[in-house]
Amino acid sequence: MKHLNKLLVAVLMAMGLSSHAQDSNNPWAISFGVNAVDTRTSASPEHVDFFPAHFSQPFAVKDNWNILPSLSYIGVSRYVGHGFSVGLQGSVNKIDKYVVFAPNAAGHDGRGMIVTNPGDLMYYGIDATVKYSFQELIKSKVVDPSLSVGGGYTFFGDSSYGTVNPGAGVTFWFTDAIGLELATRYKWSVSGDREDANGAPDAPSHFQHTAGLVFKFGGKDTDGDGIYDKDDACPDVAGLKQFNGCPDTDGDGIVDASDACPDVFGLAALNGCPDTDGDGIADKDDACPDVAGLAALKGCPDTDGDGIADKDDKCPTVAGPKENGGCPFLDADKDGVADKDDDCPTVAGPASNRGCPEVTSEALEDLKVQARAVYFNSGKATFKTGDKETQARLDAIKEILKNYPNAKFSIEGHTDSTGSAKVNQKLSEDRAKAVLDALVQRGVNPENLESKGFGSSQPVASNKTAAGKAQNRRTEIRHIGSKYQGKL
Repeated sequence: MKHLNKLLVAVLMAMGLSSHAQDSNNPWAISFGVNAVDTRTSASPEHVDFFPAHFSQPFAVKDNWNILPSLSYIGVSRYVGHGFSVGLQGSVNKIDKYVVFAPNAAGHDGRGMIVTNPGDLMYYGIDATVKYSFQELIKSKVVDPSLSVGGGYTFFGDSSYGTVNPGAGVTFWFTDAIGLELATRYKWSVSGDREDANGAPDAPSHFQHTAGLVFKFGGKDTDGDGIYDKDDACPDVAGLKQFNGCPDTDGDGIVDASDACPDVFGLAALNGCPDTDGDGIADKDDACPDVAGLAALKGCPDTDGDGIADKDDKCPTVAGPKENGGCPFLDADKDGVADKDDDCPTVAGPASNRGCPEVTSEALEDLKVQARAVYFNSGKATFKTGDKETQARLDAIKEILKNYPNAKFSIEGHTDSTGSAKVNQKLSEDRAKAVLDALVQRGVNPENLESKGFGSSQPVASNKTAAGKAQNRRTEIRHIGSKYQGKL
């Protein structure tokens, strides 16, 4: 019997230690301990007032209480809501102290009571109870007072009878599920307090006091996080009480289900993601997570403010266009036209002329002088044989034109009035073309040149004198604009 008691205690304690939560979560409870039976209440004579008769000497433990020094009661109950629970309790005891009213017997007390041994009668009781707990009402987590009412059946020696059982108790909870329960019940005999023909107790009313441990259990906690499924927003994953049972893996105060970065501690403002560089852009969206940057550049900095992230900028401290890798275009002549767009990168010129200088009146005058000093064989479009001056004039013209690589020039041939107009027209065209070809041979861009002949139609002097005719036989070079005209 002793070993059985020890085993039962161990099993029930293990059950209690593995359970958690309140009555609504753990609706079942099991209790066990020792009980004491006191028959003093049935011994008072009928002429004595009820309460003094039945409730005097309630704590005369040594004199009146029958206590079996072993596990002597076990009960099970179920919480049904709103503070109420229903239960069933079985108990066993041995009656060796039976109180009777015998004022004439030797050894009675001042009230006429005497304690007898009726022969170590065995006592068995089975009782059903409805109990109301005041714990929620008094807002206590430790002290749990209660009232109860119920009924049962008692086996008292050879007798058996029904009882009505009002009672009271208090439980001291060590945890949410384990407590020390102290209770008392007045078990009023429905058969009336009586003795058999031999004066032995037959159906006495009595008090039964109990003291023992109570364990709650029965709640379902699938994920084992101490929060029962009915209150757990994440019943299949262990979580925290403050998050209704949902997990917060990274401990940032944001439940995993709402955390965009559940495995890394982060900020609430960024849905639980970290921002290492503090630029307001979550690391997972930040192309430069270790350096503060701009949202427009995915969190990367732009030191020179040219709209190109430093990591992609070949010149991160100097602003430059994207097409040049973030570097400024070179402008050797500082004319405001980048070298890549400057037809004259070493000579300053306006942007309207592609960075080249405008053709000056001095240059035009020089071209006029040089062109008129180019001489041809008489009646032909060939340069005068052995005329070094003509070659020098052509070289001089080339040097002037190379300063204006985007200027367009017209080489124009003229004759005097000698000969037919048709011959003169052809001769003027051929001579103009001869000058153009000579300049192209010297490296002048042919796109900058065109040639025309005007015959004798545009004299600059009278054809009536030899001197006038000499002036009319000429070659002229005229600036006619830019080759980019209309395209700038």
